[in-house]
Amino acid sequence: MRLLPVLPVVVPLITAAALAVLTKLLPRAWSALIAIASTIATAAAAALLLRDSLQQPIVYWFGNWKPNGRMALGISFAIDPIGAGLATFAAVLTAAALVFGSKYFDSVENHFHALILCFLGAMCGFSLTGDMFNLFVFFELMSAAAFALCAYKTEDPGALQGALNFAVTNTIGAYFVLTGIGLLYARTGALNMAQMSEALASHPADKLVLVAFAFISCGYLVKAAVVPFHFWLADAHAVAPSPVCVLFSGVMVEMGLYAVARIYWAVFNQTLHADIASLRILVVSIGAATAVLAAIMCFSQRNLKRLLAFSTISHVGLMTIGVGLFTAGGLAGAAIYTLGHGLVKGGLFLAAGMLLHRFSTVDELDLHGRGRSEKWAGFVFFAGAIGLAGLPPSGVSAGDDLIHEAARAIGYHWVRWISFFAAIITSAAVLRAACRVFFGWGPRREEQPGGAPKTQESRETDRSQQRTPMTMIAPAVALVVAGMFLNFTPRLKRIATQSATEFQNSEAYSARVLRAAPKRTPTAPAPAPENPLFGISAFACAALGAACYLFSKSFRSTSRWITRPLSVLHGLHSGHVGDYVAFLTFGIAAFGLVCVLCLR
Repeated sequence: MRLLPVLPVVVPLITAAALAVLTKLLPRAWSALIAIASTIATAAAAALLLRDSLQQPIVYWFGNWKPNGRMALGISFAIDPIGAGLATFAAVLTAAALVFGSKYFDSVENHFHALILCFLGAMCGFSLTGDMFNLFVFFELMSAAAFALCAYKTEDPGALQGALNFAVTNTIGAYFVLTGIGLLYARTGALNMAQMSEALASHPADKLVLVAFAFISCGYLVKAAVVPFHFWLADAHAVAPSPVCVLFSGVMVEMGLYAVARIYWAVFNQTLHADIASLRILVVSIGAATAVLAAIMCFSQRNLKRLLAFSTISHVGLMTIGVGLFTAGGLAGAAIYTLGHGLVKGGLFLAAGMLLHRFSTVDELDLHGRGRSEKWAGFVFFAGAIGLAGLPPSGVSAGDDLIHEAARAIGYHWVRWISFFAAIITSAAVLRAACRVFFGWGPRREEQPGGAPKTQESRETDRSQQRTPMTMIAPAVALVVAGMFLNFTPRLKRIATQSATEFQNSEAYSARVLRAAPKRTPTAPAPAPENPLFGISAFACAALGAACYLFSKSFRSTSRWITRPLSVLHGLHSGHVGDYVAFLTFGIAAFGLVCVLCLR
């Protein structure tokens, strides 16, 4: 079908417009059904693009405005398996969130569904576009919808504050992206990524190019919520409706990493490739710091949604390492890790929503033993803890294995231990919370010094409910089970590695987009067999750590040495937007300075 490439963007956006116009006429049930049907259609169209792009990447020129020589005047979609796969995954998670939300809220306006569909259309366009400025446009559309969804409960001051922090920090990131694009346009006279790449490759990289790279990368790293740009994420997750958290945590932050990988390989690779070693050290270091610091913050939380949010930040750090290795194996591992983590974390956020729906709280201590009746939510939490530890055959395990193999091949053996630490701590945090909530184990009041204080919670339903409908149970269970057994997908690692090899072939990308002359990418080597001992060991250590914390008072008391560092970390996460902007500014300045000093 000639128009297939535009359907993942057009279908949700047109449906969103129709729902917005008819918001006063359509019953809530009809609005939900139309939104779900639109999302399923979007997922089907994106899946067809994924299938076709596995045979040959697709270039679609809007209005048939194809390049004249090497000059691109029109706007293109440059569709490869990684981009199409990300769009498909976004649609699948959106469908799960909409099904869950259909019986979740006591009252919901039709514009909620319109906002979700706008968010989906923006994510699909972001994944497929080959134009630098339209990448920014879809980024802004995604952000605008996300801000509104985060503050959906407008009568709640906490929701407004979380959305304000989210909006201010991400808008500053967007300004830096736009500034970087302006610098590149002034240098190259182009907005098409392939044309930018060829224009930059004809001259050595100077300070202007390095500053543009730093601005654009940092702007998208804000969306990815890596340290020190991560402060907004936990605040947003704590107040956003649980179905929305599935999209924020499962796919939106990963879009930021996708953008960094896309702009590097499609635009900057040919001009910065000589400095790949220095760039690798910078990005991998950022990823390692993110994984470690966020894991520590995760274990200290008592609000389940904030706990899961910091877990997401930690795992994003591991994905950042995969992207920052700048190898096909690392990128393939990050892609699979994104799928596995997104499925598991989506299920966990929906399970937290089930608890909030039943008990009007997600405070771990307030829920002590009260979750015994919620067996399905308990199943999701325990399965999610296993998945986050990287126990085979989960998607997290498969992605981790590829990242470790790629890191070892270039001498970064220590990456395995960063991943091991993050897996243990985040899995132990989820296990501890699950045992306390669903079994009533451990102390009722917090005896561990340095833990996060109780946060003010907002209800997402008007009152506690007596039962959990199947429309809420089924999506949560389906997501976590899919994440747990993702590695059973036939030839998953081989397909991901070959797709990553194609993604990183900058010359082939430019030839395909500008000259319709596809160059064949060499076949990627078969990945090595997976070693299951890593995931088994991580989960065993996580289970031991959770048990010691719950049952051993002496173990809790011997942890007093971390009180002061944890107090400092909690103090930094103050909730004040001025503090967050200060750290964001510092991070961008430091990143830009390193780029200018260390890259030639």
